[in-house]
Amino acid sequence: MNECDVVIVNFNTETFLKDAVESVMRSPAVARVYVVDNGSTDTSLELLAQVHDNRLVTIRNASNLGFAAGCNIGLARATAESVLLLNPDCRVADGAIERLIAALQSKDRVGMVGPLLLNPDGSEQAVGRRKFPTPRVVFAQTFGSSRPPPLPKEPVEIEAISGACMMVRRAAAAAIGPMDEAYFLHVEDLDWCMRFRQGGWAILFVPDAKVTHQKGISSRKRPLAVEYYKHRGIILFYRKFLSKTYSRWQMVLLIIGVRSRIAGVAMWRLLSSWG
Repeated sequence: MNECDVVIVNFNTETFLKDAVESVMRSPAVARVYVVDNGSTDTSLELLAQVHDNRLVTIRNASNLGFAAGCNIGLARATAESVLLLNPDCRVADGAIERLIAALQSKDRVGMVGPLLLNPDGSEQAVGRRKFPTPRVVFAQTFGSSRPPPLPKEPVEIEAISGACMMVRRAAAAAIGPMDEAYFLHVEDLDWCMRFRQGGWAILFVPDAKVTHQKGISSRKRPLAVEYYKHRGIILFYRKFLSKTYSRWQMVLLIIGVRSRIAGVAMWRLLSSWG
């Protein structure tokens, strides 16, 4: 059977980590599960100790190194040709891992695949299949329809998937290089998708592989910090990939716009807390 390794980066996700690990352990295709813990102070690792399976490997970092760094540590340990990067607040449906492996191996040029990400109520999360956040795309998403396009019946090539659940061909990851650790949290997945595509690797969305994503479990207690890292990541993404397309003044305006938005979000959250 074709096998895959799983990498889960954890930071204070309480009971969710154990549930995520158990959901992937149900698949006979999983060779190893590497849990990379970024200095958690909750009970998540104590609960994980209740999982008795020799496929489980726990790596403890002394502090929070960030999501990208945690993923890179796990990727460096993985030996299977297919590697699934999974958030600890995800639950993988039976058969999803096998479908992702099949899609990843369907053509030599496929370097990355992603599942149908679902909210707990069964509705689709749009981040599971998305476009790169260029100013035009962001404008269209802000002022246009937010309804996702109809689900395809078969795997289809798209621009980007979500880092909440992405399976990569290890050879492709080795050719492209690790995740950029300049991103501490958020946008590192979009950066990686962009680099995969620039390197000639296709990214597929696999609609019959279903994964439920709780979303934002470890960041609920620090929403402003998360917003800061998200907007900081967008600025880094723009500087890396748009600086050759846009003029210097256009880039200045873009960065001012992003920083103005984070200031607005921070003010809104502050006012909401007072109310």
